[in-house]
Amino acid sequence: MAEFDATTSRWGRLTMLIGLVFSLAGPLYLVFFADLGVTASALFTAFAAVAGTFFVLWIIEPITYFPILGPASMYQAFMIGNISNKLLPSALVAQDSINAKPGSHRGGLAAVMAICGAAFVHLLSLLVFVGILGTWLISVIPESVADVVRIYVLPAVLGAVIVQAIVSLKQVRATVVAAVVAALVQFVLVPLVPALGMAATAIAVIVTLVLVWFVRKREPAEPVAAEPSRPEST
Repeated sequence: MAEFDATTSRWGRLTMLIGLVFSLAGPLYLVFFADLGVTASALFTAFAAVAGTFFVLWIIEPITYFPILGPASMYQAFMIGNISNKLLPSALVAQDSINAKPGSHRGGLAAVMAICGAAFVHLLSLLVFVGILGTWLISVIPESVADVVRIYVLPAVLGAVIVQAIVSLKQVRATVVAAVVAALVQFVLVPLVPALGMAATAIAVIVTLVLVWFVRKREPAEPVAAEPSRPEST
């Protein structure tokens, strides 16, 4: 497992850097070579606007996903995307199917294989239902049905993820604390202080982490076995 972790970390960092280069190549070409008149101040203004909206997620998402996915799957997940509504449910179902505890080496390997399977199914589905049948499906699906799917499919998926996480982790205290804190933040704090709406997720996660740390079940430490005494030399 040590060799596996070292290999995945090395190649994970490399592939993430390659992905970063490719994702920035197009915008950088447009800025420096397409004569669009984009100024440095406009770039910093745009970055500030995006950072103000998503900065909290940049911190919260890795902290939230890492205990379940593990280090190897984190590289996969952030390269592929759709973590909360596709990859995380796949990892949880795989871990639960083989009774692997999230955060263990076995759970990490299950998450790796589950994400590979989810990515393959996703690409195959895109090829068939979007690339080949996309136009035809849009023409035959009633607009009312499409509207219902757009509204309810994400809550349905995330609701299933939450239930799967609760069943798999079996952490009653953490579940209760998380539910109470999320309800208080969403229905009490945000209405009282609307300016905190964008930070509601971060507040709920941080407060939950702190409270769960204090109310966690403290197991007694195992006694350390005394080393056998060595015979005195004569």
